[in-house]
Amino acid sequence: MALTQVSSNKCAGGFQKVFEHDSTELKCKMKFAVFLPPKAETGKCPVFYWLSGLTCTEQNFITKAGSQLAAAEHGIIIVAPDTSPRGCSIEGEDETWDFGTGAGFYVDATQDPWKTNYRMYSYVTEELPKLINSNFPTDPDRMSISGHSMGGHGALICALKNPGKYKAYDATVLAGSYSGPQLDILIDQGRDDQFLSASQLLPDNLISVCSEKKIPVVFRLQPGYDHSYFFIYSFMNDHIKHHAKYLNA
Repeated sequence: MALTQVSSNKCAGGFQKVFEHDSTELKCKMKFAVFLPPKAETGKCPVFYWLSGLTCTEQNFITKAGSQLAAAEHGIIIVAPDTSPRGCSIEGEDETWDFGTGAGFYVDATQDPWKTNYRMYSYVTEELPKLINSNFPTDPDRMSISGHSMGGHGALICALKNPGKYKAYDATVLAGSYSGPQLDILIDQGRDDQFLSASQLLPDNLISVCSEKKIPVVFRLQPGYDHSYFFIYSFMNDHIKHHAKYLNA
């Protein structure tokens, strides 16, 4: 599948790039960001997939999270897709901030008029990895997935539905039941997160499930931090290191 390079910037010794392509799953043009560490110039690298939250594009993570230095240090490619299909001309897709454009929720829609285009789960777990593996120096057997807010939930959905596909997992929101290889979950949650205080995130549900399933989980409630990218930036290095333990094992 043909890729069109939208931008390329030297960063942390490697390159931060953005590409556009015609998606077969979403039936529209999609953009994704990819950070190529210096190691990618001489060999294959593991891939860390990042799923962003509501209203984001591929730009938010690469310009605000500060992930590139740690990724360069550990020789990890980072892929950050957009959060939904765009420009599909579906009635109602631009009416609210938390449904439709910028709010694909990383699931496959099952009802009209959404089911033709809103197939973010299949895009993230099938189409995008195939695209990345065929165009960049990746090791397909070393993948991990992470995210924030809607993307944290999306990362868990992708991991829990595909046992063994990803080498590491972390998220900031709830998880469901799981039966598969051992997981190692890292969660950071801002104590002053407005969505936490509004009972929209429910991390206690995740901890309860992990305890019941005997899944190792480190949950860190961070005092003073909110839901913003200032919070993500503050703990991004820890999460890259968490993934690197498995990706570079």
